Amino acid sequence: MGTDGLEVIAIAVVIGLFVVVLKQFGVWDCDNDLELSMVRHQPEGLDQLQAQTQFTRKELQSLYRGFKNECPSGLVDEETFKTIYSQFFPQGDATTYAHFLFNAFDIDRSGSIRFEDFVIGLSVLLRGSVTEKLRWAFNLYDINKDGYVTKEEMMAIMTSIYDMMGRYTLPNVRDDSPSEHVDRFFQKMDRNRDGVVTIDEFIETCQKDENIMASMQLFENVI
Repeated sequence: MGTDGLEVIAIAVVIGLFVVVLKQFGVWDCDNDLELSMVRHQPEGLDQLQAQTQFTRKELQSLYRGFKNECPSGLVDEETFKTIYSQFFPQGDATTYAHFLFNAFDIDRSGSIRFEDFVIGLSVLLRGSVTEKLRWAFNLYDINKDGYVTKEEMMAIMTSIYDMMGRYTLPNVRDDSPSEHVDRFFQKMDRNRDGVVTIDEFIETCQKDENIMASMQLFENVI
């Protein structure tokens, strides 16, 4: 893992890991209609979800089949979410990162992710505009949802990524690497030097960075 481009690392990890989760859910395996009778939580109508997302009807059917296979109740709680991520990082600790990502998908703070939450967020990450993807990433970084990203919040996110995968890359990263990334992030993003990053600062800076823009396109055609 290089020492530059913290934003690329964090955003690519967000998107890339959900591709991994999609494979775990087996989202390419279904051609049948939605089967809603076997779950306790029934998602919104297919037509409504199709209007809310960038997915076709067939893609939504496949996504739902995989989701239901893994989560028969129709809901994903945080412990299940953590278990899914931990399978792919047995040498690291994915718990904290999975917690932050779970909170980004749990829009209504209900303590569980519905199929609607999952597929709407996934649509943004895979098919959304650059601005929509950046807003989603900012929401992940803004842990307390106050509209600002602080150094403490970004440090928590980056440390969780290193705990999950960065500490086991070659060459080995130093313990102070997350802190260095955060400092560079704020040097680039905090344009008015007030100690916090707003969503406008975040989007404006990312849109001017070719590497970040390239990372936005990496996974658009995975399903």
